Amino acid sequence: MTVQRGRGIAAVAALYVVAASGQDYPVKPVRIVVPFSAGASTDLTARIIAQRLGESLKQQFIVENRAAGAGGTVGTGFVARSTPDGYTLMMANNSVLNVAPHLYQKIPYDAVNDFAPVALVAWAPVVLVVHPSLPVATVKELVALARSRPGQLSYSSSGTGSSLHLAGLASTIFRTKGQHPRWWML
Repeated sequence: MTVQRGRGIAAVAALYVVAASGQDYPVKPVRIVVPFSAGASTDLTARIIAQRLGESLKQQFIVENRAAGAGGTVGTGFVARSTPDGYTLMMANNSVLNVAPHLYQKIPYDAVNDFAPVALVAWAPVVLVVHPSLPVATVKELVALARSRPGQLSYSSSGTGSSLHLAGLASTIFRTKGQHPRWWML
C-alpha cells in the first residue's frame, strides 16, 4: 500500500535529518500543518506519519488543520511565514504547490522558494466513475457527451485548483465543505 511505504519514507527521512545534523531533534513538539479539512486524505496521511515520527523520534508531532479556504493557499501561506526552524512542517499536495501558483494571480507564498521538500509520502490515484444509466463506456465517450450537453452534466470536486476542478468536464460544480475522496459523480 502506498501510504505504508510513505510512512517508512517519512520516518527514514526524519532520522536521516537528525543524523546528518549532529544535533538532537526534535527537542520540542513539532507541528505538521495540513492546509485542508480534518478527515481529508492529506490530513489522514499526516496523522499516520505524525504518529510514526513521534514513536521513532520520541517527541510529539501535532497535526494542525489550517483549512481557511482558497484551495489550501491560506494554510500554506501560514507555513511559509512560520519560522524556518524545522518545528513547523506542512503536509501538502499538488494543488497548493503546483497548481495554485498558476491558477491564482496572487498567493501568500512562493511555492519554489518558501519550502524545502523532505519526502514524497503518498501517491493517490484518481478514479473516474459514472452512474450506470449514463450511456458512456469510455472517457472519450464521456467527453463527447459532456460537449454535446453543455451545462447538463455535473461532477463533484474537492474545490478550486484540485485535479478534478481542472479536468472541467462539466459546467456545474457542487461545492461542499472540505476535501473529499476523489470520485467523480456525473
